[in-house]
Amino acid sequence: MREKYQMFGKLYVVATPIGNLADFTYRAVETLKDVDLIAAEDTRHAKTLLQHYAINKKMVSLHQHNEEKTAPGLIEKMKSGLNIALVSDAGTPLLSDPGMPLVKLARQQGIEVSPIPGACALIAALSVSGLPVTRFTFEGFLPRTSSARKLIFTQKKNDAATWVFYESSHRILASLEDLQEIIAGDRRIALARELTKIYETVVNDTLDNVLEQVKSNGNMQKGEFVVLVEGAVAEKNVSEISEDQKRVLLILLKQCSIKTAVAMAAEITGARKKVLYQSALELKESSAE
Repeated sequence: MREKYQMFGKLYVVATPIGNLADFTYRAVETLKDVDLIAAEDTRHAKTLLQHYAINKKMVSLHQHNEEKTAPGLIEKMKSGLNIALVSDAGTPLLSDPGMPLVKLARQQGIEVSPIPGACALIAALSVSGLPVTRFTFEGFLPRTSSARKLIFTQKKNDAATWVFYESSHRILASLEDLQEIIAGDRRIALARELTKIYETVVNDTLDNVLEQVKSNGNMQKGEFVVLVEGAVAEKNVSEISEDQKRVLLILLKQCSIKTAVAMAAEITGARKKVLYQSALELKESSAE
């Protein structure tokens, strides 16, 4: 089987800087110099990077509006022996960027796909957010409409893991306002703006406070954003009552039936009836001994 495909070219998925052009690996530079063709999300944007590193290579446009049509032709080129590099405007391709049809089709055709790792706004933001990152989920760019965003927020509000989404300058304020309607204002979030660029800003605070900063400072509404939301804290499964709750329950048990005492204690202390009832039975049993 390997002999059948040994003459095929290779597809390299190359991560590019998300802002600072110095965040480009030696291997990435060498890869772009060595390939036969570069498939770029925006050839004009890629040209700036290539010129900075003195890379003179033919490019073809591959973006979300043409990738389904363009991918098969690129596959044929690799099957004829050409090596191709896939780059997006910034960061790692396929992470909220074009490229999936090409990578999927290449794998189906037995073409080797190799990652050239590097910058990624998602990982960069997680690393400096100050929020738990052992487990996280990524939602990509959110929908344009408020109702659709709120639906996602409602689905994610009780997620115990940190969750992350990208947002544009045009919708960052509206998205945070929608978020405030769905989750508690004291939930901590991190807002990473313009990562690796001159005006890089990362804030970690409650949702209410971050939203106030964005509202009051026009500069905080400019640039590209990564929003990270702290996971929800699961409610504790309380199986015991406090000493104060027990004291109230004891007083009531001297005057009332268990059912009435439990109901009144729940009203007074806010403790769960199920826990109070179990405690009442234990108290009755111990007093009878």
